[in-house]
Amino acid sequence: MSAHGHDHSHGGGHDASGLSARTMGSAVGLTVAFVLAEAIAGWRGHSLALLSDAGHNLADAAALGLSWYAMWIAAKPSHHRMTFGYHRVGIFAALVNAASLVVIAFVIGWEAHARIRQPEPVSGSLMIAVAIAAIAVNAIIGLWLHRAARSDLNVRGAYIHMLGDAASALGVVVAGAIVLATGRPAADPIVSLLIAALILYSSYDILRESTTVLLEGTPEGIEMPDVIDAIKNVAGVLEVHDLHVWMVGPGVIACSCHIVVAEQSVREGQQVLRAVVHDIAHRFGISHTTVQVEVEGCEANDMYCMGARAAKSNSSAGTATASRR
Repeated sequence: MSAHGHDHSHGGGHDASGLSARTMGSAVGLTVAFVLAEAIAGWRGHSLALLSDAGHNLADAAALGLSWYAMWIAAKPSHHRMTFGYHRVGIFAALVNAASLVVIAFVIGWEAHARIRQPEPVSGSLMIAVAIAAIAVNAIIGLWLHRAARSDLNVRGAYIHMLGDAASALGVVVAGAIVLATGRPAADPIVSLLIAALILYSSYDILRESTTVLLEGTPEGIEMPDVIDAIKNVAGVLEVHDLHVWMVGPGVIACSCHIVVAEQSVREGQQVLRAVVHDIAHRFGISHTTVQVEVEGCEANDMYCMGARAAKSNSSAGTATASRR
C-alpha cells in the first residue's frame, strides 16, 4: 500500500518566492545601463578597479537575466515529459552564475597582478564618483531581491552578485581616496585583488548549495536522524527504511520512504500514512512525500535499515552477555 501527499501551491505567473518577473526585468535593464557607463568611465580614467567592477556588474546583468529566464521557465506547468515541472532550471541558473563569478575573479586577479608590476596613472576623483553611483544602483536592486533571496536559491545567486558589487564598489571608493591622497596608482590594482577575493568568497555557498541540489543531496537545514525520529514517533509506525529527502527546486522538497506497521486494516494503515505525511510537512517543510506502507522488514542492504538492525543486534548481544554473567 502506498500513497503520497504534496503541496500544489507552486506555479503560476509569479515565482514561489513572491518576486515578480517585471521586477527582475527592471533590475536587468538598470544593471546593463550602468555597466555601459562604468566601463566607459573606467576606460577613460585608466582605472582597473572600475573596469573590474564593470566586469563584475556585467556578470551581474547576465546573472539577473539568467535568473529572470529561470523564473519564467519554472512557472510553466508540469506535463508527461516533465512531471516535476521546470523547478530545477533555477538551480542550473544559480550554478552557472556562481561559476561565472569564479572565472571573473581569476581574470581580475590576473590583470591586477600585471598592473601591480607595471602601474598606470588613474583618476581618483572619477573612481570615487562612479563607485558611489555603483553602490546606489546595487543597493536599489539588492532591496528588490532581498526578500525573495531568503527562499529561492536562484534569486539568492543574483542577490549575492549585488552584495558583492556593492562591497567591491566601496573598495573602489577607498582606492580612489588613496590615489587622491597619495598619488600612488598601486592602490587601484590592490583593491582589484581584494574584489577578486570577495567574489570567490561570495560564490562558494551558491556553488555548494546548487551542486548539492543537482546531486540530490539532503537539503540544508534538514538532518536525516531528525526525519527518522519524526516518522518513528508517529503512532503505528514500527520502523522506517529506504528514506530519501532531496530538493527538486526552490521551495519544492521531496521525500520517499517505506514504513513498517503492524498487521491492520487498510483504513488504519491509511491513517498512519497521512499522519506521517502531515508531520514531516509541518516539521521540515517537505511538500511532496511518497510513502510505501509494509508489514514486513526491510531489505538488508538499505543503509538506514542496516543501522537499525546493527543497533538491535548489539542490544541483543549485550543482553545475552549480561544473562550469561
